Amino acid sequence: MARRRVKRRTQPKPGSSNAQGSATGNNLSKTPRSMVIRIGAGEVGPSVSQLVKDVRSLMEPDTAGKLKERRTNRLRDYTTMAGPLGVSHLLLFSRSTSGNVNLRLAVTPRGPTFHFRVEKYSLCKDVKKAQKHATGGGKEYLSPPLLVMNNFTSQPSTDGQAPAVPKHLETLTTTVFQSLFPPIIPQATPLSSIRRVLLLNRESSKATSDGSYILNLRHYAIYTKRTGLSRSIRRINAAEKMLKEHKNKRAGLPNLGKLTDVADYILDPSAAGGGFTSGSESEFETDAEVEVMEMVARKVVSKGKKTPDRKSSNPNLEPQGDRTKKKEKDRGPMVEKRAVKLVELGPRMRLRMTKVEEGVCTGKVLWHASVKKSRQEEKALDATWENRRKEKEERRRVQRENVGRKRAETAGKRRGQDKHDGNDAVTGDGEDEEDADEFQDEEWDSEDLDDAIDQEDQMEVDDR
Repeated sequence: MARRRVKRRTQPKPGSSNAQGSATGNNLSKTPRSMVIRIGAGEVGPSVSQLVKDVRSLMEPDTAGKLKERRTNRLRDYTTMAGPLGVSHLLLFSRSTSGNVNLRLAVTPRGPTFHFRVEKYSLCKDVKKAQKHATGGGKEYLSPPLLVMNNFTSQPSTDGQAPAVPKHLETLTTTVFQSLFPPIIPQATPLSSIRRVLLLNRESSKATSDGSYILNLRHYAIYTKRTGLSRSIRRINAAEKMLKEHKNKRAGLPNLGKLTDVADYILDPSAAGGGFTSGSESEFETDAEVEVMEMVARKVVSKGKKTPDRKSSNPNLEPQGDRTKKKEKDRGPMVEKRAVKLVELGPRMRLRMTKVEEGVCTGKVLWHASVKKSRQEEKALDATWENRRKEKEERRRVQRENVGRKRAETAGKRRGQDKHDGNDAVTGDGEDEEDADEFQDEEWDSEDLDDAIDQEDQMEVDDR
């Protein structure tokens, strides 16, 4: 018999830790994952479709980048598959009949849901066209971006008026946006892995006359470069890197054929076009300068090959290990100055919060931008939602009792009909199948009835 072929390139081995982790789903529960979806795939238009693609690239790598929607897909299809796939956030883009673009940010499986109106947006291609030297599209999207949030918590007013957005909703909004990306541990996260930054800036209440909640979204790539080095030294460093990467050996190498010493190339301003000619040549156009620990590769010696230092007969001589430690202590930490440059990648969005719901795109309205209710109306709505919850629990309890009763009756019929002859047993099996079908139909009708009742109650609450 032929041996079965095992795919070793893409599939993990049966006994490996990756296979066990994928089977248990532990890896999915640690990292937040998202899905950016178009609701009404054929109705939103090409601009919104491109905006969805840009937002997917922004959410990389923990998102469904190649998701394809269908016109027949509904919200329930995505919420049903969010649990098995480990999806924690849903970003739903849609276009209303009046032409407004809306964004819903939902946390699965129990909510809450934030409703935003996209007042203005710019695509990635529009941002790149406005730049002189457009960059990006490389290794920036291999790691999640650094999230920077500004002015999310408003300051208390001096005149004693209540804020337009309650304090607990501001805290909830901050927590939800923080949970979009995995947390960063400063002691364990290498700086080289942070290649992008996502800036969320909330406009102050003074800028907005009506006190609305408005967010401005920007997406940048982070580029760093050593400062204080001349162009000639930078060219030598770049050539050394190219030689280590086994690229073209002659590309990037400075022409030193007319010089007698490399010092002439570094110190002489007119030698081969290098040297410290001016500040514009030696300095890099930056947004800020920071001091970071220099990344130095160290050779690690295994315990088997490591030999202890032998004590010398001369008491004035120090062991080799002590001399090395003393040199490192005198030299201090390896610190270097780096210039930081931010290059915008896109997209841009201006989001106005309109509503906050308790569940996933449904449930009690926690806050509304245009509808204000008094304390009595809020208490009445809370009582209405409490009654709906109790009625739903009662319907489920009755449904569970009916399921148990029908299963007991079916089991009793089967035990009684096993005593009859073969023909009666066949007839009994047919009746049992009809009873089972009837039971399934009633159970399905019960769930449909719950949804219909919830929709009617929701319409009544909205009318109030």
